[in-house]
Amino acid sequence: MSPMRLIVLGCSGSGPGPGSPASGYLVEAGGTRLTLDLGNGTFGALQRHLDPWQLDAAVFSHLHADHCSDFASLTVFRRYHPSPPYDATARKLDVHAPHEAPDRFAAAYAASAAERAQADLSDVFAFHALSDGGSLTVGDATVRTTAVDHPCETYALRVEHGGRTLVYSGDTGPCDGLVTAARGADVLLCEASWPHTCEQYSEPPSGVHLSGRQAGEHAAAAGVGRLLLTHVPAWYDAADLVVEAKAAFDGPVDVVHDGGVYDV
Repeated sequence: MSPMRLIVLGCSGSGPGPGSPASGYLVEAGGTRLTLDLGNGTFGALQRHLDPWQLDAAVFSHLHADHCSDFASLTVFRRYHPSPPYDATARKLDVHAPHEAPDRFAAAYAASAAERAQADLSDVFAFHALSDGGSLTVGDATVRTTAVDHPCETYALRVEHGGRTLVYSGDTGPCDGLVTAARGADVLLCEASWPHTCEQYSEPPSGVHLSGRQAGEHAAAAGVGRLLLTHVPAWYDAADLVVEAKAAFDGPVDVVHDGGVYDV
């Protein structure tokens, strides 16, 4: 059995689709369990795989809604559950995220300006800001963070445990940072948000997302063992993006699916 396992809570790009919640992943590394992003619908999916009280940390690549909107549901669960398994004042869940996360999450949780003025999530969470080239320890796992190219502060997340490595691209356009983060990884979980050419453009816009071909190119440049494509919007055919990726990367390529479980 692999020392690390990836469970897909949701993988639809830019928002929930008819067959999947938005972006969110559960990683099991030995006795450690952490989430990478919690987009629309993923907190419900999480509860099919894990008692949320058993979560050791929540890590966020960036703060676009399709990657973090279910944080509000996690807040309600931890604040108002009638029978937490421990004294709620004795343990706060560690949240590792871009530096604006405490304010952004509090604003999303509040229903009005007046409520926002009194919103403070520090009763149930301990926030830790990510940084380019940073490293953090979550139980048995090490998570390394590398800035990537997206319109807001965004990080690729490299999870290491038991001699195995999983890298999650977050959302990014083509960049050296993703190659650096993914160098030699066993598995690269990489966004592929659009085809390389389509009616809207002859070349993909820069600084936003990757095409299927670009995901394959980054996997090849980093020398990863396996490429898993994710974040495909409902209006594109994932099979087309797999074909593009395979043309640029000669290792195994698959597109993940809602509820999928992958050994790293």
